This record gives sequence, C-alpha cells and structure tokens, in this order.
Amino acid sequence: MDYLFLVVGLLVLVAGGDWLLKSAVALSLRLRVPKIVIGLTVVSFATSAPELIVSVKSALDGFPDLAVANVVGSNIANLGLVLGITLMLGSIEVTRSFYKTDWPVMMFASLLLFGTSVFDGQISSAEGWMFFGLLGLFVWYIVKFQKTAVVDELPEDDLPLSLSKTWGYLLIGGVALWGGSELLVQSSVSIATALGVSDRIIGITVVSVGTSIPELAASVIAVLKKEKAISLGNLLGSNIFNVFAVLGITAIITPIQIVDRGLVDQDMIWMLAFALVVLPLVFLPKGLRLNWRDGLVLLGMYGAFLYQTLG
Repeated sequence: MDYLFLVVGLLVLVAGGDWLLKSAVALSLRLRVPKIVIGLTVVSFATSAPELIVSVKSALDGFPDLAVANVVGSNIANLGLVLGITLMLGSIEVTRSFYKTDWPVMMFASLLLFGTSVFDGQISSAEGWMFFGLLGLFVWYIVKFQKTAVVDELPEDDLPLSLSKTWGYLLIGGVALWGGSELLVQSSVSIATALGVSDRIIGITVVSVGTSIPELAASVIAVLKKEKAISLGNLLGSNIFNVFAVLGITAIITPIQIVDRGLVDQDMIWMLAFALVVLPLVFLPKGLRLNWRDGLVLLGMYGAFLYQTLG
C-alpha cells in the first residue's frame, strides 16, 4: 500500500505544480508584472514547488535527511538523468550564458552547499537567509544584464485565464501540492523503514527523481517536437533554484541537521562531479554543443551513482 501511496503522491504533486504554474503566470500577467520577471521568479518558483514543499514538509516532520536528499538527488537527476535522456533524443546548442552566468553560479551554489554542510553537518537559519539573499542577487543580475536569456521561459501555450479559473487553479494546486507531499513523505519513510534503508537512500533516488519528473517531461516533449525551448540553462537554473530557494526557505523555516553523513561525504560529491563534468562536455570535442555521446557519458555516470548508492 505504501508503494501505491508513493506513486499517487508523486502524481498529485506533479499535477499540483502544473496547476500552480498556470495560476501563478495568469495572476502575474493580470497584475502587469513584466514577462521577464515572471519567467525568472514566478515560473522558476512554481516549477520548483514540488521540491520545496517536500523538503519543508520533511524537515518539519523530523526527517531532515529526506529534505536535503531530495534537493541533492534532484540536482544529480537533472544533469545525469534528465539531460542524459534528452541528449539521447537530440542535440542541444549551448548559449554563451552557459559559461558567463549559468555554470559558474551553479558551481558556486553547489560548492557553497557542500561547504556549509561539511563542517558542522547542518544548514542553519542564517545560512538559509544567505542562500535566499544570493538567489535575490542572482535574479537581479539576470534581469539587469541578461534580459534576453529568460524571455522564453514562459509557457507558450498558456492562454489568458479568467479570474475564477486563476484562483481555482491556485487553490487546487496548493492543496494538491500539500496533499501529495504528505503522501510522498509518509510513504517514503514507511518504505525506507520496511526495507531497512535510511531516509537518505529513498530521498536521493526515488523522491528526487519523482520531483524531477516535470523537468524530464518538458525536456523530452521539447526534443520530440524539435523545439529549441529546452536549453542547458533551464536545467542549470533549476539546480541553482533548488539550492538557494528550496534549501534556503526550508532552513529559514526550520534549521536542517544532517543525520546521515553519506549525504555530505558521498551524495554531495556526486552532485559536484556532475556539475563539474558538464563543462568539458560542452566544449569538447566541438564547442558549445551537446549530443548523444555526451548523453551516454551522463547516463553512465548516473548509473554508477545509483550502483554505489544502492550497492
């Protein structure tokens, strides 16, 4: 029954995130918020809502490892699994913002998370505020200096919603996110207990992949439609948002004490390895282009990560 609750929780969580995204964009447009700001803040926040709700709920319920594992595992899955599968279906042209902004900030965020966790095994409220402040700085920089990089972040098929539909989606999305996270967290902990594995193992594999489903679905659909909408920058931006917003807000609400050191000594090392390996893949052998060979490397690394984690 726990496995059924896990699947239902994931499905409800993903649906809730989609409804929240539709309502948030519609509401922002009604309030005449500039599209560039919507693309950077509202859309990013809404698409990261599943990770945020799961991490906050896990931390509040006394499962801090699940909260951190969800984010670390999601960042690994975004590059190893989502980008890997996407590249097996088609190549991606990489924009200059990759080496000017996206990759350096993602690498900095990953190193900062590792640095704040490795010494005392916790993410304090002060560090949470620091993460959130850095997110604000990042958003300000993009809006100020790289406006063209985020204009296309808005969902193209979103027609203007009526006010009643907007509030309806907002309410249903919020309830679905909370209800889905409740099912997901409780079933994950029950499965971990039944299998005799830690919350970290379930979080870093099953839960994190589940919360990355929206990114995977969007990437695969974009490639199959031969759209250029999906870019490496979108996935790197998601990883930045996961650290600065998801863990930042979670730590502000309740400080996160890491119990299983494997999260720091093993999982975060893998997160850094995936972040690091993207750089040479982008530039070698042909600059600013990723293809199926790069996808094979990333999927191979993700397989090795799962083997070490579950072995």
